[in-house]
Amino acid sequence: MESVREIEQWPVENAATAVVTAAGDVLGTHGDTTKVYKLASVTKPLTAYAALIAIEEGVVELDTPAGPEGSTIRHLLAHTSGLAFTEHKPMAPPGNRRLYSNAGFEQLADALTEHSGIPFADYQAEALFQPLGMKATKLTGSPASGAESTVDDLVAFAAELQAPKLIAAETAREATSIAFSGLSGVLPGFGHQKPNDWGLGFEIRDHKSPHWTGASSSPRTFGHFGQSGTFLWVDPGAGAACVALTDRAFGPWAAEVWPPYTDAVLAELRELTP
Repeated sequence: MESVREIEQWPVENAATAVVTAAGDVLGTHGDTTKVYKLASVTKPLTAYAALIAIEEGVVELDTPAGPEGSTIRHLLAHTSGLAFTEHKPMAPPGNRRLYSNAGFEQLADALTEHSGIPFADYQAEALFQPLGMKATKLTGSPASGAESTVDDLVAFAAELQAPKLIAAETAREATSIAFSGLSGVLPGFGHQKPNDWGLGFEIRDHKSPHWTGASSSPRTFGHFGQSGTFLWVDPGAGAACVALTDRAFGPWAAEVWPPYTDAVLAELRELTP
């Protein structure tokens, strides 16, 4: 794919990217795909997927109480527990508002540790990273923002998101469908969105504007971006996913270059489709 070369024009020191299909075929890469980058909030989909595996294994259920009073695993995954962004204090009753919360993902990991009897980082490594061969991926800090990884490892994860082997297909569909529909909220870096749709650990594009994906991205597109200048999206309409990692903190530069890059990738994918 020629479109992946567009990252050469990004105002960053280092960047790497890849496009992978639902069949797991890597259609294009650019940059050092073995270089380790800090993921920031792209950590959250990894944490969420470990939670989904725990649900499949019977460690917890979506409606297991977790977090503040009245909250469940489902609320924590969908950013509807009512917890503040970083402070571990409730700002609203569970299910009433979409409050993007790092604290919520930390309490999610605490709940999984409590119910499994295994430290979350160990559980995640054994249940997710090792089966997918993600040898360079580590959780070194908060389960909301403290992972590091490579494009190669995230390609394996993006392939799993499109054709799940570690969880049931129906579990994956629920995680990437709208949870608590109709709730408004702030999408970090892109302002107030009405509605601000999320699944269970994955942001759903729907018809949000502005947005970090492309104008031609399908409404079913899901994924996450991070404040370290990273993103991973899956577009079921295109049958492909894209990963991009950089070493420059998210800012106006990213909001300027990411959407046209996504549109260029999608346009080339359409040309490649018979």
